[in-house]
Amino acid sequence: MTHASPVIDPTLEETAPRSKARSGGVQTDRTSAGAGAAQASGPSRKRRFGLRILFVTVVVALVAGAFGQFVYFAQKIAMAEVPKASNADAIVVLTGGHARVSEAVRLLEEGRANRLLISGVHPGTTREQLAVVTSSHKPLEKSSVDLDRVALNTAGNATETAAWVRKNGFTSLLVVTSAYHLPRAEVELAGALPRVDLIGYPVFSKDLKLDAWYREPSTIRLLMREYVKYILARLRITVLGAH
Repeated sequence: MTHASPVIDPTLEETAPRSKARSGGVQTDRTSAGAGAAQASGPSRKRRFGLRILFVTVVVALVAGAFGQFVYFAQKIAMAEVPKASNADAIVVLTGGHARVSEAVRLLEEGRANRLLISGVHPGTTREQLAVVTSSHKPLEKSSVDLDRVALNTAGNATETAAWVRKNGFTSLLVVTSAYHLPRAEVELAGALPRVDLIGYPVFSKDLKLDAWYREPSTIRLLMREYVKYILARLRITVLGAH
């Protein structure tokens, strides 16, 4: 009985070691590639982290700056005072409350100016009605009081007032409006009348506690809205002036 000799495939003998060598080479290459990627990602991560820190720092600085400017704006309004020298060629009052118009009429009757413009009067409101509302001792005569029925907002007040001032040749103007509204009114009027001397005359509402504005949520909201409008008005006038 003959035993068959085992047959060894020469291909297997040659290829087996090569397969191991290739496997080891691939593994080494992958390890090297991984190490290189890790080394390369180190500076990249540091860069990204640095950019995040820079971004957060810039945002915090902007927010802090805006908050600081708002506090300054609110405090300036809270500390506003009626000017001691409040005589001018004319008076303009921006409607928005009976107290504003009443104060302007009182200044006219005291002889602080010879002419008054009430800007932003409702089309249906008569002079007689205004006289009753303001408790005026004199009728609001056409020779001393003009009514602007066109303006619908502060920018419109400035436009109509500028036309009235130029028509009459006034060089100084007493601006009467609420204390919180006065900064924006002055910005709008200064943009429309750059060569006219503006004297701000703040009117204080009894219902608005400006001296303790930071304790009153409703007052804070009012001042924040006014501050945003004030900034937008300044930007718009600056851009228009640049053009």
